[in-house]
Amino acid sequence: MDAIRILEPSGLDALIVELQNRGYRLVGPTVRGDAIVTADIAAAADLPRGVGDEQEPGRYRLRQRDDGAYFGFADPAQSTKPVFFPAEEVIWRGRRDAADGGHFTVERDAPDQQPVALLGVRSCDLRAVEVHDRVLANRRFTDAHYVSRREGTFTVAVACGEPAATCFCASMGTGPRPAATTNETGEAAYDLLLTEVDPGMPERHRFIVEIGTERGREVADAIAAREGTEPDRADAIAVTDAAAARQSRAIDTATIHDVLIASAESPRWEDVASRCLACTNCTLVCPTCFCTTVEDTSDLAGTSGERHRVWDSCFSENFSYIHGGPLRADVKARYRQWITHKLATWEDQFGMLGCVGCGRCIAWCPVGIDITEEAAALGRMKTAAG
Repeated sequence: MDAIRILEPSGLDALIVELQNRGYRLVGPTVRGDAIVTADIAAAADLPRGVGDEQEPGRYRLRQRDDGAYFGFADPAQSTKPVFFPAEEVIWRGRRDAADGGHFTVERDAPDQQPVALLGVRSCDLRAVEVHDRVLANRRFTDAHYVSRREGTFTVAVACGEPAATCFCASMGTGPRPAATTNETGEAAYDLLLTEVDPGMPERHRFIVEIGTERGREVADAIAAREGTEPDRADAIAVTDAAAARQSRAIDTATIHDVLIASAESPRWEDVASRCLACTNCTLVCPTCFCTTVEDTSDLAGTSGERHRVWDSCFSENFSYIHGGPLRADVKARYRQWITHKLATWEDQFGMLGCVGCGRCIAWCPVGIDITEEAAALGRMKTAAG
């Protein structure tokens, strides 16, 4: 698919209505309290129009823009991860048979089958979905709940033109412009790709639409998006090229794997452990972390019970607990495990990195620990050691 269309800002509502009419539940960015979050969207008015964000190590703030941009921010506080992989869900319910107190009836919980349309998903988060597809859906044993929620997803991606100071997707090869196809299957990564152009000039403000799939073309035809040209595509590419050039953080993906494997005993781990609170914030906002545990509950009468799956974190002491105690009893070991898995052994395990460069772990760390700086520091120490 290679067609270019132009969508006026007023056409966003037509796009939303068309997707609703096709049976999709729309999920996209919206303002809740003091943050832009990923939640259900009913109309273009729900989008964060005229709202930007400021993200620094340990700092996240919203700001009012002086234009009418609908997507004039870096990324929502939380990614699309909870849409397909919620923080808590019931796995099964059991109830004691009233006629025979020795038997139980067990019912497995079934996720909502309504297909989801992702509206405004950023390139980094789109890549994170691809990571979860690899881990949870495309191996021998699949996560049935994830697969059920993921099935039939319609994706309206939005290229990023406003990176935060914490973003480093350009160095990771995951943005700010999404790849046209996924690494996993070679299929289209999105149905439609929108790039917002000239939001500060009302007479020129528009969305350049690139079509990724046939069903994306059907939707573009249905909302009467007018034909675009190759100069329009060039304008879209210029937006993301400029965004990439403004990113000041980076990770050297060519060397980081070997650096981390060689740094198991580096004194840098003591340094970062002296600052890390092991609060788990970084793993909870990470769009690719997928560690979970199970919690069992029952009523006081002992007649019914439930098993819940909930997010867990490798920064929790109990996460590595086995008989006799935790394998990673100190913060040094836990931080080393986290960053080494993200940037080295994840690639060995799944054939791709576990970091997409969204920068959330930097912004939402209470003490501002920066994964890019820790990676760079370990690289410098390895070079100095020869």
